[in-house]
Order: sequence, then structure tokens, then C-alpha cells
Amino acid sequence: MSDLWLQVQPGFQEHILLYGLVLSVVALCLLCRRQLWIYWKFCYACFLKPVNHGNAADVKTLIGQQRALEGFYRTQAEIYDATRGRLLCGREDMLQLAAAQLKHRLGDQSTKPIWVDVGGGTGYNIEKMNDVVPVEEFFSAVYLVDLSPSLCDVARARFAKLGWKNVHVVCDDARTFAIEGSDHALVTTERGEADKKHAVKADFISMSYSLSMIPDFYSVIDSITDLLAPRGIISCVDFYVQSASSYFLRNFTGGHHSRHVNWLSRLFWRTWFQLDRVHLDEGRRDYLEHRFGTILNVNERNYALGGIPYYIWLGCQRTATSAGTTGVLAREAAERIDALATESPYLSPVHYTEKRAEAADAAAQATQQQLRSKGFEAAILNLSTNVPLPAFFYQNQRWRLYYDEALPQHTQFSNAYIYAFAWEDPAEDERLLRIGTDDVVLAITSAGDNVLAYAARRPRSVHAVDLNPAQNHLLELKLAALRALPHADVWALFGEGRHARFRSLLLDRLSPFLSSRALQFWLDRTATFTGRGGLYETGGTRIALKLCRALFALLGRTADVRALCAARTLREQRAIWRTRLRQVVLSRWLSYLVVANERFLWRALGVPPNQRDMIYDNALAAAAASGGAFDRKDAMWKYVVDTLDPVVENTLLKDDNYFYRLCLMGCYSKECHPEYLSEETHMILSQPGALDGLRVHTDAFVEVLARIRRESVTIAVIMDHMDWFDPEGDQATKEINALNKAMKLGGRVLLRSAGLKPWYIANFSAQGFKCERVAARTSGKCVDRVNMYASTWICTKVGQDPAGVISSEIAQEVTRRSDSEVVETLEL
Repeated sequence: MSDLWLQVQPGFQEHILLYGLVLSVVALCLLCRRQLWIYWKFCYACFLKPVNHGNAADVKTLIGQQRALEGFYRTQAEIYDATRGRLLCGREDMLQLAAAQLKHRLGDQSTKPIWVDVGGGTGYNIEKMNDVVPVEEFFSAVYLVDLSPSLCDVARARFAKLGWKNVHVVCDDARTFAIEGSDHALVTTERGEADKKHAVKADFISMSYSLSMIPDFYSVIDSITDLLAPRGIISCVDFYVQSASSYFLRNFTGGHHSRHVNWLSRLFWRTWFQLDRVHLDEGRRDYLEHRFGTILNVNERNYALGGIPYYIWLGCQRTATSAGTTGVLAREAAERIDALATESPYLSPVHYTEKRAEAADAAAQATQQQLRSKGFEAAILNLSTNVPLPAFFYQNQRWRLYYDEALPQHTQFSNAYIYAFAWEDPAEDERLLRIGTDDVVLAITSAGDNVLAYAARRPRSVHAVDLNPAQNHLLELKLAALRALPHADVWALFGEGRHARFRSLLLDRLSPFLSSRALQFWLDRTATFTGRGGLYETGGTRIALKLCRALFALLGRTADVRALCAARTLREQRAIWRTRLRQVVLSRWLSYLVVANERFLWRALGVPPNQRDMIYDNALAAAAASGGAFDRKDAMWKYVVDTLDPVVENTLLKDDNYFYRLCLMGCYSKECHPEYLSEETHMILSQPGALDGLRVHTDAFVEVLARIRRESVTIAVIMDHMDWFDPEGDQATKEINALNKAMKLGGRVLLRSAGLKPWYIANFSAQGFKCERVAARTSGKCVDRVNMYASTWICTKVGQDPAGVISSEIAQEVTRRSDSEVVETLEL
């Protein structure tokens, strides 16, 4: 025996690794035999088994789509849920978004909603919904409708095990399904005529990867249109492929970002899924969006399985706009939103006699072209062409106003914001302006911090304007957080800039308060709040912040920076600055190599060339006055010195100057932060109705001014954006003219500039404004806590712009035209 072992041993040792590998594979197969069996059955049913092969006799008695479905699912019904987890992405997200909408819309309503899950299969969605809301308690009745008997059997067994009595599994065609009886009907339920199929309506209808498997999808969508209650919602998650050429002109889809699928992916995925009778043709999603109004729309990719395109969509009845009660006229909804956008009185077609005098007064002051918002114009166009209103009309909040995302003026920003925080001091604005409850404020959005500070003063309305959609997405997120979240979560998001549960908050709490495009934007960027850097290391300005911290770390000055921000007195702060940090931060070589670099100025600090030239002009004038030489790089260094030295010498970073503390530490502190992050301001702005007067315009400043009712604005805060204009162009003249028309007599424009006397101040003086420089920065002087700008100005309207005055004959014609237009509007 030992001789035999000696003969075998050399061969065994030679192949010991091979034998070990074989034994390991066998052991692994034995341990995972159930999982392997599951996926073998899945592969066999999906890729190998012919549709009509091996089907039982009862399957062969079925006809049409039911026979095809049962032939496909009979083999894999019991393993369906175990094999679809990675493939069918977005189901949980859809349920979270839908539940959030339902809770928001139902509010304190005592009656419970009815849910119909079309193509619900094994009941996975209904059980998963229980993780979001308690299904037994939240819904009065739940109907799972599916055409496959095998999948329905699995669903019945699931709910019998769970013991849920309000869930009903119905094996039926979605085209003919109707809710039996009226025991579960809500107050909002509409009963139809005697011959109507859907006498009892559903308050929530869902379709999870079922629309792509329905051959006659037109009839199904038509049927559920009648099944859905007037204020109900419908949700869908499914695969899709689509080219931008087929949808880019539509304004009712809720956003086009990431919707386009390239031609190779379209060809591959369409062909691949058709093997299992899953149809990715774009007509299904298009018809769904045509029959319903879009509330939310998200385009995603399943990158775990090769980037399969899928979408999540929430909709409602076309007439269920946010402007009023159930069944409100679409035209009336457009009028309401238009009035909010333009500061115009709302003309109600119902109360004609009461509003007639008010309408006549409004007509007398109208311009040659009746003031209408772009959203109103888009809505009327949609109504005339029998398509739903733009998605903005179906959102729960009226903050965000309609804009065309495909315009080059918006796409130039590449769907990214520049400023993650504001660089203007709202405390100085309040000191100069004293905003009151009767004021109508027009301000540039930027990061939204100052807009919220103005809103806390409770003016009649605040119009936030920014050409960059992403800056307004950031403001929208802050508004949603203030309305939906407790102060602790708001602080984590915007005080610390990080929140580990941001995605969950976005889906469950914030989504009812966001527009569709803002939701897509933040779902794509959840890492902004969950990543290492946090919110304040994003945006264009992140480059400067990261460079500063890297420089401090490289030179071993990080501890000194922390000490600077922790100093309790100005004396202590000045000592740290003068002895440890000033020679690093204000070194000439750093300024010459980095700060004076044109690419750094624009990309990191947001300083455009025209504004940079104003800094040079100031330095040139100073050099001429002193008889010294002018040097560009030295001029930029001197500007930085005049900015930073007074700040550190005169404002305490620990509990007062949150602007620079944020730059140095990457977050705010409970002692030092913007006003909107205080508990007191949170209590004010989180109250119902507190933000109803806020409007978010995504457009050029002059375009917004042109569509606001004449002489209605009392305060305009335009920051430094006129520094960006070309002195040789006519942009400044046009904007000042628009400001003059929109502002009341005595209305004030607050602006800041990198120049001590900006070139466009002469334009203000020539166009009906009295201009006063209320702050001028000189060496060693700190004009506010930012101290970034050389001067601050208030331009008060004292008369009409001579270039904008029209003759009395034209004015009378305007009045006559506008009066007839008002009458026509009321009659409509």
C-alpha cells in the first residue's frame, strides 16, 4: 500500500493545486446549490425555453397575452423576486416618491386612499411599500391587478402570510378592471354615469416594469386615465430608450436631463429585451406623458448591469394643477401662476363683476404688450395644441417658475452651479434697505442665502432671479428643507454641509417641495452631501477653497488656521494673523502665480474679464494720482491685501464673519452662520405660508424685469452682476431702462462693484435715478464682513427714464388695447 502511495504521490503533488480547485468548486456548488438552481431556472425561462414549449395543459387553454405571460412566468414564478432585485432598479425609489406625494396631498384628510397596482405580479411592491407607510393602516384598499395566474398565486400566498385583509389580488386584464363596490371610496371619489366603468376611483395607481410588457398599452393608459381620481397620482418605473430628437421640443416632460440614449444603446437594449417580449419603444412613455400631467420625472441608468436606461415618473390628471381645487380650469390655473410671476392682479373668470373695476385699473397701466410670464405663454400654447401643461404647473409649490432648459443661455453652465455659498453681506443690505412688509424685492439668487435673509423680513414678495438653473436648484433645495425638515436636519445639510441620509430625505421628505428638474439634479448629486468634502467643496468656487487648504497643509499652517478661527478676541486673532499666516496668504509670489492668473480668477473666484479690468482701472487711477508705476500683477495683489487685511483686523471669525470662516474650515459653526440657519429664522420660514411670496425665476434679469407689472418693485438687489457687462455694449442701458419701468417712484437699487466709481453709474443718473455711493473701500477700511467689493451704491428712482417715456397718444392706445384684452381674458 505504501509503495502504491509512493507511486501516486509525485503525480498528486504535481496537480495538487488543480485538485484543490476542483474540490473548492464542488464544495461551493454544494453550499450555493439553491442559488445556482434559481439562476439556472431564470436563464432557462428567459433565454432558452421556447414560449410555447413545456407549458401545462391549463396554460395552453389560455389565449392571447395571458397565454404568453403565463408561458413565460409559470416556470419562474416562485423565483421571480429572487432574480429581479438587481435588474428592476428604481422600484423602491418610485414607492418612496409616490408615498411622499400622497402624504403631502392628503394632508390631514381622515379618509384613506385606494391603491391599484397594475401589473403588480408577485406583490413585491406592495410589501415594500410597507417599509415607507403602513399598508394596512394607510390604505383603505389595495388592488393588485395582473394577467398571470402563476404570479397572482404567489401574491396571494404572500399576503395571506402577512395577514393583510385590505389587499385584493385580481387576475384580470387591466383594460377591463374596475373597482367593485363603493365601500372604500374617498370623499374625492367621483361617481360616473350608470354606464361608466369606473364609478369608484383610485387615488394611487402604480405600474412597475409592466407598461413595457403590455401590447395594447394605448387602451390600458386610456382606461386608467378614467380610473384615477381627480386629485390622485399615478407612478411608473420602467425601461426605456429614446433619442433627443423625439422629445427636445416638448415642455411638459418634467426635464430632459439624461433622457437621451445613444443609438448603439438604443439598438442593443431594444433588441435584447424584445427576446422576452419586453418592448422599449418610446411611444409608451410618450403616451403616458401625453395623457397625464407630469409631477416628477427622473432618468437613470442601471450601471450594475451595463447601464440599462430606466425612468421613474409621477403624474396626475391634466386638470389637477397646483393652482386650486379639484378640477380647476387649466386656463384659470395659468392665470393664477401668471399673476404670481408678474406681480399682476389675478383676473378670475368666475367673479367677473367683482374684478371688472380692478381689471380696468390694471389695463390702464399696462404696457404696449400685455404683461405675461413665459410660463403663461407656454401654458396657452399647450392648451391650444391639446397637450398637458408644463410640469411646473403640477408641482405642489409655486416657487419655481417655468423656463426652457434647452436654451443656450441655460446650457452654457453645463448643469453646474458656481457658488455654493453667498459672498454678499445681508446684514449690510438690511442696514441700508430696511426691508418692510410692503416691499416687493427683486434679487439675484446666487446661492440663495441672502434671498432667504430677505424673506425672513416677510416682505410682500421676493423674486429670486438667476440665469443658471443649477443656482436655482440649490435655492429650491434650501426652500424645501425649510418647509419639510426640522432644524437639526437643515443644519446638517447647510451648516455642516453633510448628511449621511440625504438621499432618503430627498425621496421621503423633500421631493413634494421640489420641481421635477431640481429633483433630478439632486438625485444625480447625492454625493454632494454624503461625500468627504460636503456641499461647500462643490461648485466653481471649490477650486479656491481646496487650494487654500492644500497650501496650508503643505506649509504646516493648518493648526494656525484653526487657531485663527477659534480666537475669542480681535487682539488674539490679529496676533495669529500677523505672526503666522499673513506672510503666507498675502505673499507676492502666490498672488503672481495664482491669484492674478486669469483662468483662476474666472474658474475659482468667479471674476469675469470685465470685472477684472475694473480692478486694473482702479489701480491705474491710483498710480496716476501718486505718480507711481502701474503693474497688473501688483494691482491684483494690492486688491487682495485691501480685501483680507481689514477683514481679519476688524471682524471676528469665531462668531461673526461666517463668510471667511467657511472658506477656512469648510463648514459653519453654531456661533457663526448665515441668518437662515438660526433656529429663530427656521421657525419663521418653516411656518405654512411663510414662503408663499417667493418666486424663483430662471432667466436673464432684464427678461424678468420686462414681464413684471410696471412700477411694482420697491427694492432691487443686483449684487455686482453689472460689472460683467461690456462697457462698449448696450446691456447696461437696457437693464437700467427695464429697472426704471418695473420700479416704483422712490424704489431703490442696491449694487456692489469692484470699481470705486463704476462706468455704468452715469447710465443710472441719465435714466431717472439718483445715485449715492454709500460705502467705499480704501486701504485698511472694512466696508462689510466680506469686504470683497470696492464700493456699494444705492440708486433711487426719481423719475422716468427719458428714453422709455411714450407719448400720451400711444399711452391711450395701450389703455384701449389692454382693456379689450382684459375683457377677452375674462370672457375666456
